[in-house]
Amino acid sequence: QVQLVESGGGLVQAGGSLRLSCAASGSIFRINAMGWYRQGPGKQRELVATITKGGNTNYADSVKGRFTISRDNANNTVVLQMNSLKPEDTGVYYCNGWVAGYAYWGQGTQVTVSS
Repeated sequence: QVQLVESGGGLVQAGGSLRLSCAASGSIFRINAMGWYRQGPGKQRELVATITKGGNTNYADSVKGRFTISRDNANNTVVLQMNSLKPEDTGVYYCNGWVAGYAYWGQGTQVTVSS
């Protein structure tokens, strides 16, 4: 079993920055990859960024060059640094972890970007 808890969401003006954190607990050694997804108003949940055990990263085209995903293995934490935020980045951001093809999800944290 894996438990994920997100934090760091909030309200920010366009052009500003936020740092989201995802703390993992439980069977950490079984996690193959972790990532961030988001769901904006009236939209379906979409991939934002992923990172594998080996440190390989992947980003949605809409956030490339602005967002950075990283790991802190000592603290079992995945971080999403979000810079140059735009109103279209608004949504609930969810952390996930993959274990043998099964996805665990956090509760989500709200990010609101004002114009």
